[in-house]
Amino acid sequence: MNPDGTNPAVVIEARSLSKYYGDQLVVDDFSVAIEQGEIFGLLGPNAAGKTTAIRMLCGIVERDAGAVSINGAAIASARNRIGYVSQRFGQYAELTVWENLRFYAEMYRVTDEALLDDLLDRYALEPFRHQRAGNLSGGYQRRLALLCAVAHDPDVLFLDEPTAGIDPVTRKLLWDEFYALSARGKTLFVTTHYMEEAQRCHQLAFIDRGRIIARGTPLTIKQCLGDVAVYAVKFAFNPSVHKALLANEAVLLVNQFGLELRIVVANHSSRSQLEQVIADETGERLDLVPSELNLEDVFIALTQHRKAD
Repeated sequence: MNPDGTNPAVVIEARSLSKYYGDQLVVDDFSVAIEQGEIFGLLGPNAAGKTTAIRMLCGIVERDAGAVSINGAAIASARNRIGYVSQRFGQYAELTVWENLRFYAEMYRVTDEALLDDLLDRYALEPFRHQRAGNLSGGYQRRLALLCAVAHDPDVLFLDEPTAGIDPVTRKLLWDEFYALSARGKTLFVTTHYMEEAQRCHQLAFIDRGRIIARGTPLTIKQCLGDVAVYAVKFAFNPSVHKALLANEAVLLVNQFGLELRIVVANHSSRSQLEQVIADETGERLDLVPSELNLEDVFIALTQHRKAD
């Protein structure tokens, strides 16, 4: 609901998108409706179809089936209202930061150099104005890619793993900018591998083998496994314990985080039964402690289950 009591408009709408590469179906019946000002996250394993999906939404890749609209218009007539940051650095390495910015801005007939100067300041790239883009660090290359994508003030931003390979401080700074863009009414579609970033999104979808397998807010997605319990215990990795736990039909996931073992089970399962499984393998009785389900638990449980089908 908008502050004035009206419902936000749907800005990005995809209906039943599908894409084949040869005989392989890489995106299957992909549908989303994303409202103005939302940050929508698409999370999936490698080769799940994230990049193909985002490229179809941008009109970069031709879809084999389905339809896309931006602000109710066909993608071909909405291109000048879209900004896109590709998974790999797409700016010209031999050009300077300023030359890249001016080039991308002029493609959209933006020639106000005062405006471009302000953008350089906003993204902390003014000190690198005359430096070649290829000589920037990975984090500053990402800033430059985003800067070029917003130079024409688009309504919609498609960001394909925009923070991949950069340090946590720069990642946080970029996400602060994403929130600022969202607060100004921009709509962002972000693909990511990072659970921490997924948690930052307003709406989220998990994709696996080309199909959306869960969607909603980060909170509602945590509920999609149904009635489950999570237990944790300080315990070094032991493959025989993992195998024995997974042999129990009630166990949905066994996951190791350093010295912490996490077990997700159907809620009817007895904690003491799980403790006995561990004791049978180790000769040691451990007390499992109730824990909270997190997004990574859900993501791995869903994708692991599908890959075992």
